[in-house]
Amino acid sequence: MLLAIDIGNTNTVLGVFDKDKLKYFFRISTRNSLTVDDCGLLINQLLLGKRKKIKGVIICSVVPCLTSVYQGMSQKYLRIEPVVVNTQLPLGIKVLYDDPSQVGADRLANAVAAYRIYGGPAIVVDLGTATTFDVISKKGEYLGGAIAPGLEVSISNLVQKAAQLSKIELKKPKDIIGKSTEESLRSGIFYGTLGQIDAIVKRIKKKITGKVKVIATGGLASLVAPESETIEKIDPGLTLKGLNIIYKRVKSRKNKKL
Repeated sequence: MLLAIDIGNTNTVLGVFDKDKLKYFFRISTRNSLTVDDCGLLINQLLLGKRKKIKGVIICSVVPCLTSVYQGMSQKYLRIEPVVVNTQLPLGIKVLYDDPSQVGADRLANAVAAYRIYGGPAIVVDLGTATTFDVISKKGEYLGGAIAPGLEVSISNLVQKAAQLSKIELKKPKDIIGKSTEESLRSGIFYGTLGQIDAIVKRIKKKITGKVKVIATGGLASLVAPESETIEKIDPGLTLKGLNIIYKRVKSRKNKKL
């Protein structure tokens, strides 16, 4: 079994693969104060005695202080040297960013999964702390993308700046025309994000030839994507699937060198 770990700014997602099948899927809050032993106890609780079946670990992280913590957990509790995603690994795609090292590891995993599972050209819309757009060409080239504030960030920032507004529960508004301050705020954030997504996707499509597949992932994908005019597929496990694909490529490359 493979343990895939996606460490994000707001949530950390863990998945367990058994022969390419995503058998277990956990989403927990990211805590920067987490220690190696905290992680070890957490893994024991989540895996419910299946810890010994884990034979590999792969990590993608956008929180540097936690990358080493989860590495340490893997070494200490699982006795496994984890694979940490970066552009030096055999990803199976060509990264055309001006500085490839600046591409987030989660965005790389999304691009790898989208290309291998759905083919190119493709656009991945990841709705998390930020809303990211990643573009993959027909030939499997990572062309770049766009980064915008996520729904929760937009709400938090607006509430902090406006004294008469209070934080709201994140859900689909009852109507585009809000009948209260809370509903008006919810409508503006929700449909504003939705309009932003569709506008950016449509503009990206104009730059690419061929039929472009648009896939949504991330913690907020199931909330927003069904209302989109441009998103065709929702795949909550896309990042983890990308990690599984990358791990297999890394191990295959190592075995060939032996």
